[in-house]
Amino acid sequence: MMNPAEFANIAAAEKDFWWYRGMRRILFRVLDPCLQNRPLRRALEAGCGTGYFSWQLQHERSLNVVPLDLGWEGLQYAHSMGVRNAVQGDLASLPFPAAAFDLVMSLDVLVHFPRGEEHLAARELTRVLAPGGLLVLRVSALDMLRSRHSEFAFERQRFTRRRLMGLVAGCGVHVLRCTYANSLLLPVALAKFRLWEPLTRQAPASGVQPVSPWLDRLLGVPLALESAWIGSGRNFPLGQSLVLIGEKMG
Repeated sequence: MMNPAEFANIAAAEKDFWWYRGMRRILFRVLDPCLQNRPLRRALEAGCGTGYFSWQLQHERSLNVVPLDLGWEGLQYAHSMGVRNAVQGDLASLPFPAAAFDLVMSLDVLVHFPRGEEHLAARELTRVLAPGGLLVLRVSALDMLRSRHSEFAFERQRFTRRRLMGLVAGCGVHVLRCTYANSLLLPVALAKFRLWEPLTRQAPASGVQPVSPWLDRLLGVPLALESAWIGSGRNFPLGQSLVLIGEKMG
């Protein structure tokens, strides 16, 4: 479970903050080609947080999305912005029948499971996914990038591409695409997380904090470039996040 104190920070930032804007753009560049010519009767966002992404899908893409989250702290924001069909429930024991969804998404949620228990969530995500349906995962990558934000948000593990692909393959999912993302800023992240934070001994704190407009625009440029690169069908060999699209085998 994520630190409940982080929901207020996310709610205040996720519409316009450079990281959220850029990562949504990258996600759609990976996902949209896979959605072509696929019937999407019903979708699930498992671990929806504040529900903003589900709101976007419902109102801007007219998708029938069910947002689910474990904590009421996030769902109260979803209700306040008019997100439909929000459900409170545990990702490791989803309150839905098998094969109920054509698209199942879980973004930055598996990292909050203790290492060794992520397979419980992966099995549930694939259980409620119809054969031929799409599984969409985004997770934090590489243990060397753990930071004070990781500690504050109660992040319990990070993934490599190989481990994430192995996790879903063990659940009967064929990987269509898996790439690292937020890659161009990797040298900056390494300097900050492995040098600056240890030297200054900073206490755990949220990294979702507003920055000046000029810096927000500057930090958004690398993610925009990555979106174009990934949208052309090319992957990154390393990065701060991983994005996976898989298809459940029949």
